[in-house]
Amino acid sequence: MLRELEFFIRRKIRYCFRGYFAFRDRYRLKNNDFGIVANNCWGGCTYQWLGLAYNSPFVGLFLYGPCYIKLLNRFDYYLRQELQFKKVSKYKDRAIEYPMAYLDDVEVHFTHYDSEEEALIKWNRRKERLLKTDRHNLFFMICDRERVDDDIITEFHQLPFKNKVSFGIDTVDGLDNHQHIKVPHRDRSKQDNVPHGRKLFQITFMFMDVIHWLDYRRLKRTRFKA
Repeated sequence: MLRELEFFIRRKIRYCFRGYFAFRDRYRLKNNDFGIVANNCWGGCTYQWLGLAYNSPFVGLFLYGPCYIKLLNRFDYYLRQELQFKKVSKYKDRAIEYPMAYLDDVEVHFTHYDSEEEALIKWNRRKERLLKTDRHNLFFMICDRERVDDDIITEFHQLPFKNKVSFGIDTVDGLDNHQHIKVPHRDRSKQDNVPHGRKLFQITFMFMDVIHWLDYRRLKRTRFKA
């Protein structure tokens, strides 16, 4: 109970004084030319928080777990593919009421875009920024939403990219808490994965120092550890 109360108070403080905390993080940040690759909106929220241009096309969208890990395994190949917009998804989890496209056989769901034209223009513009970013300055994130299971998270950490972090509602066998961050939920009957990207970013500071990760490429845990 005391742990939950502390968590609640710290979140409230962060929200009420978010202007100060954003200013502080922007002042602390030394590395401002990084690219974030994420399977949902978490990366876009990081750029917004820090007041930076989107150096990545993985903004305002999500990928299902099997497609995301496939893309990462052949990262250069899939980034060279052109978006082909479709109306029907191979996944039946939701109605497609937003632009959805394929990179070869990988689906990209542009949930926060109004039109295919907007999605195409912004994807291509931001992709060019990502391709110009030094590989050592790319940061990869995955969380246990949209058909991401323990096997996919484990495979994610086996990829050759250096800067990786994963979030899940449970621990993952074989991964320590400096690779995989457990984000517990007090009511498992209502939620069996971490919150959506925006909300997950809002509580990430409880578990890791994002600025330290971006500046020093090392994951530094904060107050709440699994």
